Amino acid sequence: MATITRDSLLSLEAYHKERPAFREKAIQERRLRTVHLGDHVTMIFENEFLMRYQIQEMLRVEKTFEEEGIEDELNAYNPLVPGGSDFKATMMIEYPNEADRKVALAKLVGIEHQIFIEVEGQPRVYAIADEDLERSTAEKTSAVHFMRFDLTSNMKRALKAGAQLMVGCDHKGYPMHVETLPLETLASLVSDLS
Repeated sequence: MATITRDSLLSLEAYHKERPAFREKAIQERRLRTVHLGDHVTMIFENEFLMRYQIQEMLRVEKTFEEEGIEDELNAYNPLVPGGSDFKATMMIEYPNEADRKVALAKLVGIEHQIFIEVEGQPRVYAIADEDLERSTAEKTSAVHFMRFDLTSNMKRALKAGAQLMVGCDHKGYPMHVETLPLETLASLVSDLS
């Protein structure tokens, strides 16, 4: 899969005109690619379009048009574009109450390494988390983690042939899984595979 390049981005002016349609598509795409693991863990499976939208939004908000600033955004978000043999996801641990969130983040240390996907008939694949920088300490985990799930050719073949995909967590403090993804969510994820 190709990465997003400077030449493929819209100018600030062009993006301003296209933004309403771009934003609406991003909302729909994000909803389609979101998997809730219970009430407190949300997985957003990223793709090229969502990262392109994020880059365009950051450039718009920061009014960035200098080459260096654009490159910074590309370098920040391109690592979240799937490479054709993997899924990339943002995991968020969400508790509305700050006190509850603080307690949960202390209890869930290491959760980012206990998130898995499992293609029907294949072994589980655990997330490779936070490759850019460590987001957890011995005392608490972060509320946001970035992860990659590497797939074998057999897993890709099975998914393309219609196998189901389970998404789950086996951290002792938050055992949870979604056994069956909606077909449209699964189809969107499979479209990331080359």
